[in-house]
Amino acid sequence: MIYGYIRISTDHQSVENQRFEIKKFCLKNHLTINQWIEETISSRTSLEKRKLGTLLEQLHAGDILISTELSRLGRNLLQVMSILQHCLEKECQIWTIKEHYRLGADIQSKVLAFAFALSAEIERQLISQRTKESLHRLKAEGKHLGRPLGSLSAFAKIRNDEAKIIILYSENVSQRQIAEQFHVSRNTIYRFLRQEKLRHQKLLDKKRR
Repeated sequence: MIYGYIRISTDHQSVENQRFEIKKFCLKNHLTINQWIEETISSRTSLEKRKLGTLLEQLHAGDILISTELSRLGRNLLQVMSILQHCLEKECQIWTIKEHYRLGADIQSKVLAFAFALSAEIERQLISQRTKESLHRLKAEGKHLGRPLGSLSAFAKIRNDEAKIIILYSENVSQRQIAEQFHVSRNTIYRFLRQEKLRHQKLLDKKRR
């Protein structure tokens, strides 16, 4: 499958320029777009809330995702590199028109895969350090995050890391990155955060009564 990905930030922009560039590129290279993915959304929005995030989960080995430029994919270098590494692991490719990248199809991709892995490890270390600092600060302030102490959790694998997860999520770390750090599925993190939101909403409702 070949996917054409188009993203604009506001309703005042037009998708037609990106569509035209991708169509022209495909015509020149004898390619056919099987499915177009278009969205009007800020790159600051987490991947889980973007159509791109859904598409990345659906990609299979051999699929190609074509975009006009890397900046259409993510808001910063680390996010773009995370997306590229995800595609390399699934053995699919990302092609960009302006930068002339063919990621996943050559030796350059193997070099980049090493760079991505190294960057991801550095990012995990930085996140871990920020989390420790936040936990120390909250402990010094006498605050407690997560479920009341002693309560049972359906998420045994993250039972001792709930406060850390909440802090990471509040710092706009993606659910995918959190899941990778704690070696659980993204669905586990999603369900845990949803349950926390419901719990806090119930507490707020009780206070209002």
